[in-house]
Amino acid sequence: MTTAEITVATPADRVRIVETLVAAFPADPVLRFLFPDEETYPAHAAAFFGHLFDKRVHRGSVWTIGGGASVAIWEPPGPGGSAGGEPPAEPDLPADAMARMKEYDEAVHSALPDSPFWYLGVLGTHPASAGRRWGRAVMAAGLRRAAEDGLPSILETSKPDNVELYRRAGWRVTREVAGPVPIWIMQQ
Repeated sequence: MTTAEITVATPADRVRIVETLVAAFPADPVLRFLFPDEETYPAHAAAFFGHLFDKRVHRGSVWTIGGGASVAIWEPPGPGGSAGGEPPAEPDLPADAMARMKEYDEAVHSALPDSPFWYLGVLGTHPASAGRRWGRAVMAAGLRRAAEDGLPSILETSKPDNVELYRRAGWRVTREVAGPVPIWIMQQ
């Protein structure tokens, strides 16, 4: 692993982080469920990831490395939204994509615990930086924060290969959700 510095993202990191995430997820089952059209995937995924970034960046829970080449967007427990202001507006997406997002969110949220936890919503590395273990490094920053708070960490994945990857990093499957795509809820 290259020894690069892990930093907490700021709004200035938005463009690079969104570019990284769009490049990291073109074949992801959830992203393809949400945005199935190949032609519109880049723009729609950018709006989606930009929205997630905007919701979390002011909470100090977006960790990055390599100038945005790898990123972990965590949601801490408690009320969401921007610090000191209104939560960001919904992403600018077509109604059918918004309906699929709602369907997916409802499926995931119905499987999450009722007690407080830290939620790893997005973990992605730009393909040009793959293999450096930077994803593991930025994930660990959030895991440390959850441990400091004495809280569990939760994530969800829809890729069977990721289940094994996360298991090797100490996560365990706590629930499985059948649809709208297969979803594994994991905890550490």
